[in-house]
Amino acid sequence: MRRTPEPAALLPAENGQRATFLELFFDLVFVFALTRIGARAFEDLALEPGHASGWRAVTGGGKTLLLLFALWAVWQGTAWTTSRYDPYHIWLQTIVITALVCSMVMGVAVPRAFSGTGLAFAVAYVVAQVSRPGILLLTLRRYQYRQLKQRMLITFSASGVLWIVGAFQSTDPRVVLWSAALLLEYAGSRFGWPVPGMGRSTVSRWDIHGEHLAERYQQFFLVALGETILVAGLSYSRDPASLTRTGAFAAAVVTSVLLWRIYVQRAGQILAEAVTRAAHPATIGRSAADTHLVMVIGVVAIAIGYELVNEHPTGHNEIPWIAMILGGPALFLAGRARFEYEVFGRVSPSRWIAILALVVLTPLLVHVAPLLSAVAAALVLAAVAVADARRAWGRPPEAAAPPF
Repeated sequence: MRRTPEPAALLPAENGQRATFLELFFDLVFVFALTRIGARAFEDLALEPGHASGWRAVTGGGKTLLLLFALWAVWQGTAWTTSRYDPYHIWLQTIVITALVCSMVMGVAVPRAFSGTGLAFAVAYVVAQVSRPGILLLTLRRYQYRQLKQRMLITFSASGVLWIVGAFQSTDPRVVLWSAALLLEYAGSRFGWPVPGMGRSTVSRWDIHGEHLAERYQQFFLVALGETILVAGLSYSRDPASLTRTGAFAAAVVTSVLLWRIYVQRAGQILAEAVTRAAHPATIGRSAADTHLVMVIGVVAIAIGYELVNEHPTGHNEIPWIAMILGGPALFLAGRARFEYEVFGRVSPSRWIAILALVVLTPLLVHVAPLLSAVAAALVLAAVAVADARRAWGRPPEAAAPPF
């Protein structure tokens, strides 16, 4: 812990590549939070066949996605802060601890966020988002850094009003107000936090430590991947003697391994190198944030799908279930294709072929057992992993060539 007058503008070179133990502790909260997201979505999709279709699955899925966006916003904002400033500084650690506590409260409130625990979720979110620029504004003395934090604080304060007011409304107005708040925050970050009379900042000028930020994205993806294994294991442990449940669990484990393999081959290994080589590291950093969000949503959907498969391995399939079982891998592959472009400036054809295969299989697998759908998704992912291995076999490791 450092007590220097203000956080360094950039990370110290000797420890900038590695995440701190506090940041890793912060990530553990999201293992819990993502399981709550999955549990909420599982309830929306229903436990009994015949009750998952219709408008309920669509609206429930949209509300769950809204909560996931909020959790991601807290994690991403904290990760960017520790990648711009010295994470060992006492005030930076205060920011991380505040975000950790708030994220834990949000995770607890997720299952009933649109009923009894909405105020707890909203207050925790607003505290996490407002405290970060507020603390930095009090700590930083350099004018160019203070301007950005002032604009961020104004934006989060304005959106915070929508969050708090929404918490006192019924479900539909709450969804509208919270969605508007997230849209305001996203637009603010996308356009440099513009505030009337104060102008806006240029993202390409933001100073970040690329290796540290890249590592944080990789760690969050592993958190999401760990959630799939945790959910599959917990679901299977309720009846490990069933042969069909054993098959569902095996498919979930194989799929998790394939997701890891596809992610790390090869772009996932050298994201830090790509950010470092980029002409504008902050631009590729922001793009990678969106990309990893898409992949994480896909992985969470896969986890939900495999829990459904484990509950009803040989039952009648439902369209919302297929959306999780096949749509999750398709969404992951779409994000992974964009990720490959960010690192290498090109996309392997296997990504689009696999997505097309999943789309074509969807109407065919609606009429078969969920377990067969899970096996089909695993086979498509296996084909992508094999294609990646064949392309890399006998060739020197490909260097990063970011287009930004």
